[in-house]
Amino acid sequence: MRGRKLDSLGVSAFCESMAMMVQSGIQMDEAVALLRSGGGQGGCLEEGLVVMQSETEAGRGLSAAMEAAGIFPEYAIRMVAAGESAGRLEDVLFQLARYYADQKTMTDKLKNSVLYPVAMLVIIIVVLAVMLTMVLPAFTDVYNNLTGSLAASSYAYVRWAYVLCWAALAVMLVLAAALAAGFILWNSKKRGVVEGILGKIPACAAILESLGMFRFTAALSTFLASGEMQDIAVAESVKMTSCRPVEEKVNRCAGRMGEGHGIAQAAYDEGLFEPVYGRMLLAGERSGNLESVLRKLTNLLAEHCSNLVERLVGIVDPVLSGILMLTVGLSLLSIMLPLIGMMNSIG
Repeated sequence: MRGRKLDSLGVSAFCESMAMMVQSGIQMDEAVALLRSGGGQGGCLEEGLVVMQSETEAGRGLSAAMEAAGIFPEYAIRMVAAGESAGRLEDVLFQLARYYADQKTMTDKLKNSVLYPVAMLVIIIVVLAVMLTMVLPAFTDVYNNLTGSLAASSYAYVRWAYVLCWAALAVMLVLAAALAAGFILWNSKKRGVVEGILGKIPACAAILESLGMFRFTAALSTFLASGEMQDIAVAESVKMTSCRPVEEKVNRCAGRMGEGHGIAQAAYDEGLFEPVYGRMLLAGERSGNLESVLRKLTNLLAEHCSNLVERLVGIVDPVLSGILMLTVGLSLLSIMLPLIGMMNSIG
């Protein structure tokens, strides 16, 4: 069980359920027992609740029980422990539920956005492979049967068809291999290598930075809900960004905060957010609604990141479709020209 972890949706559902029971005044051991009795579907959560029930019945807190279960992310355990210490467990649990729900939504949007280009890439490879193994050889055999052998001029046309298809197939295979390698590295300890390469591409760099800002803002909102001091919340939230440009901006903000400025003023001065978002944060801090403004800002950043991904996909899709149509069209034209010449000579 130690090797199995709840996904973002499972953590969100657990935190929201626990938050509602804490809000209703239910004791922790009873709350865990209720969650366990309402399960029955098995899985790592069911196994984890068994451990958590024994831990809470022994008088241990929720964070200790979550750690003993071994199925929750370290970040969630730390936030629950902070909420228990500050007496704001209910707020932290609700905030964690929103945080992990947002993470799940963002991940799904990114996956769905890149699914169509990947499918198009596979289709292009299959079509080109069929052209090279079946269509072009079939036309070559037909010409040889009709004329005994291809004339030099006719052979040149067919040769160009082969060259076009092989060149396009080579490019698509290299691109597919790069995507596969990038996916493997992204899910390994060498994720930074992929981010470094993508960071050199302007469109991809903008998406990574927007995603890093989303993660930072969501984490900061959760830390502040736990009652953490602003400087500590910023220092801990920067670890969630996984984006060097964002980390550099946040670290400059932390330096400004060390001079006595609040998070909103420091972020505005250093240009951490766009000006309109920076003013929202300033207004929220001055009115005492910083946490609610951060939640709204998190939603806006999530939408902005999704728009950037959709915009990039909107460029990639027509390019891939154009490559497919251009390659197949020119190849078919090249192999049809000898046939046209034969028909003209017969007529």
